[in-house]
Amino acid sequence: MSTPAKLRITWVKSAIGYNKKQKATIAALGLRKLGQVVERPDTPQIRGMLFAVRHLVKWEEVKDETA
Repeated sequence: MSTPAKLRITWVKSAIGYNKKQKATIAALGLRKLGQVVERPDTPQIRGMLFAVRHLVKWEEVKDETA
C-alpha cells in the first residue's frame, strides 16, 4: 500500500502589505511565524492554497518512509 505524499511548506516572505485573504491562507496552512516549516498532505485543496500564496512560501514534496 502506498502512502500519500506530503508537502513540506516553508514561509519565506512576510505577508505585510498583502491582502487579508492571503494572510488568512497563510494561517490556514498552519504557519504562524516567518521561517516556520509545516508538513501537510498533498491534496488539491492544499495545492490551491499554495498557488494563492506562491510568492510568500516555498514547498517540496516529501515521501513518508515510516513503514
